[in-house]
Order: sequence, then C-alpha cells, then structure tokens
Amino acid sequence: MTTQQLYLFNGLYLIILVVVSFLTRATPRRIVGALAGMAVDGAMAIPIIAFGERAGLWHMAITWEPYFLLLLWIGFTLSAFALLIVWRIARRFGARGLVVVLVAFILLGPLRDYGYMARFREWGAYAPGIAPVLAVSLAYVLGVVVGYGVMRLIAGPAIADRLARGPRGIVVLRPPARSRRE
Repeated sequence: MTTQQLYLFNGLYLIILVVVSFLTRATPRRIVGALAGMAVDGAMAIPIIAFGERAGLWHMAITWEPYFLLLLWIGFTLSAFALLIVWRIARRFGARGLVVVLVAFILLGPLRDYGYMARFREWGAYAPGIAPVLAVSLAYVLGVVVGYGVMRLIAGPAIADRLARGPRGIVVLRPPARSRRE
C-alpha cells in the first residue's frame, strides 16, 4: 500500500463518514464517540497486523515508518461510519441486531479482506489454511466490540437517543437529556 492510496482511502472514508453521519442523524457526541472508538480500534489494529506478520498468518506490504502508520491509523479512525451504522442497528433492533452485526463481521470481514488482496496483490498475501481467516474474523469482532464499547462510553447507549424506538417499535420523541448541573 502506498501513501497515495492511503490519502485516497482516507478522503473517501471522510466523505462516507459525513454522509453516514447525516443519514443516521447522529449527534455530535455520537460522532465523537464513533471517532474515538475507531481511533482505539486503529491503535489495536496496527499491533494485530504486526502480530499476524510474525505469526506467519499474512504478509502486508506496509512501510513501518511513523508517517505511514499515522496515515493508516487516520484511515481506521475515519472509518467511524461503520460504528455509526452499528449504532443505528442497535438503536432499531437492540441486542439481537448487535448479534447479527457480529455474525456478519465474522463472515464478511475475511471476504472483504481477501477481496482487497485479490484486487491489490501488491498489498500482501494471506497464508494458506483456515488460521488467517479465523484471525481476521477475530480481529473484526474485537474491533466491533471495543469500538462500539468506547462509543457507548462516550455517547451513551443507543436506546437513550432522542429518536429511539419504544417497546412496540414506534418512534418515541424523548426530550434531550439534562445535564447533572441543572
């Protein structure tokens, strides 16, 4: 992967983040929470990539220079749109929706990554066998759980949102939460 490709992906992720933020009607606090969650995920992903390299699960054509790693981390952070979509699913479907999201990431994460490697062969390759697939799936699940957890710590649970659905699936307009100082 080149720095030019990282600039391109980061720009694309920023555009997608703005669009998804608008479409999900995310509050500024929710957006900050999603960015923080993905920033933590990015900080976890870089050592996971290095561990996979050392364990022989994959080889990524990454320049292990600080500037390149910073661009890679920014790319992870800007993909906060994924957490906003997960939040919207949690807001609509609750815990069952989160379970479906985790299963989808377990199945689709490796397909996505293997697809990228097939399209951009110069980015690296996966080792043969099931171990790299399981490692990628685990990394995606860990990313969703930790990222969503950080977002929830910052912005609160999805059900507490102003437009959360009530027990019968009806949108309930709730007044904004009051601060503790009032």
